Amino acid sequence: MSAPGAVLLAVGCLLVGLIAGFLVPRLNRRRAQRRPVGPTVAELLLRLVRSSNNGILVLNRFGDLVLFNRRAEALGLVQANRADPRARVAAEQVEETGDPMEIDLSPLEARGRQPEAVVAEIRPLGEGFTVVEAVDHSEAARLEAVRRDFVANVSHELKTPVGAIALLAEAVLDAADDVEEVRRFGGKILHESTRLGTLVSELIALSRLQGAERLPDLNVVEVDAVVREALGRTRLSAESREIEITTDEPSGLLVEGDRTLLVTALSNLLDNAVNYSPQGSPVSISRRLSGGMVEIAVTDRGIGIAEEDQQRVFERFYRADKARSRATGGTGLGLAIVKHVAANHGGEVKLWSMPGTGSTFTLRIPMHQSGRNGDGTPAAPDGQTPAQLSRLVVTAAKDGRNQGGK
Repeated sequence: MSAPGAVLLAVGCLLVGLIAGFLVPRLNRRRAQRRPVGPTVAELLLRLVRSSNNGILVLNRFGDLVLFNRRAEALGLVQANRADPRARVAAEQVEETGDPMEIDLSPLEARGRQPEAVVAEIRPLGEGFTVVEAVDHSEAARLEAVRRDFVANVSHELKTPVGAIALLAEAVLDAADDVEEVRRFGGKILHESTRLGTLVSELIALSRLQGAERLPDLNVVEVDAVVREALGRTRLSAESREIEITTDEPSGLLVEGDRTLLVTALSNLLDNAVNYSPQGSPVSISRRLSGGMVEIAVTDRGIGIAEEDQQRVFERFYRADKARSRATGGTGLGLAIVKHVAANHGGEVKLWSMPGTGSTFTLRIPMHQSGRNGDGTPAAPDGQTPAQLSRLVVTAAKDGRNQGGK
């Protein structure tokens, strides 16, 4: 090749290199700009499967796990990286027929508070793959069981006073000529009818607290006023049993709630304390502020509650001492109402008890937030005296003090 030709070739190669060096980066940048930003569709689908509240697992034609989420493990569909045998068998049938099917994958053994009603739908995905999507219906099953239990209990509880009233009415008719007998049976009829009325009223109150009916608007309520009114409701029954109910000093504490419901809850606690205490024994009420919660404690020196019964006493119709409860006219709904009143106010009810020593029920309700000073101590309501304010500060400073034998 001649010298001029070689020069031209070199210049051509140089130009090609310069053009390529200029164009290639620009093409790469344009491709990068056209490429979508963010996760791919496959990544989004994988995130959807992992975050689903339903248990999802994908099986191949051999019944091996291809994909599953944590919810599937929580529902017991996957153990030791193997699918539930029932799901594998059903997946084979779906693969053969091509038709979706539903199966029950509830745990075969009950182990405490775990999913107990799991229903799965199995669908074919094609190419030998199937998807198992499981839904936990445990809460619905528990609610249905509670509903059946509640209906059975209500039927039994209503049948008792109604049957007694019918029998007593027959006895009155048979003894129509005996004035003393008529009076005696008439008194019993009055007692049973009063108990029936109380039971119906408490059932209505409980259904409102648990149901969809809108609760009354919450207002600022004085704790001391609630205590005074509850004491007034319980005074007659306490005096009849020669039980003195003592209280601590007024606290000036405020809560946000419904006064009528709070009085009902505290009255139920006082009635229980009076009815389950020996004649002449003391009952006390104390109030304090603890960690932003107003605590109203009712302490008795009665028969106490066994440890195995302490969690169940808040259940509807449950009675730790059935014979004594019926003798006092109890409905078995009082503590259930207290529990739901506390829950609807954002609070709770706590129990300390020891058989033969007594019990302390503590109603805890959040304090009204505007009832605080800048230093966190309770603010005095309008017109409160310096002495009352001083007692408030002392009450707040004793938040760590144990109450009622706790």
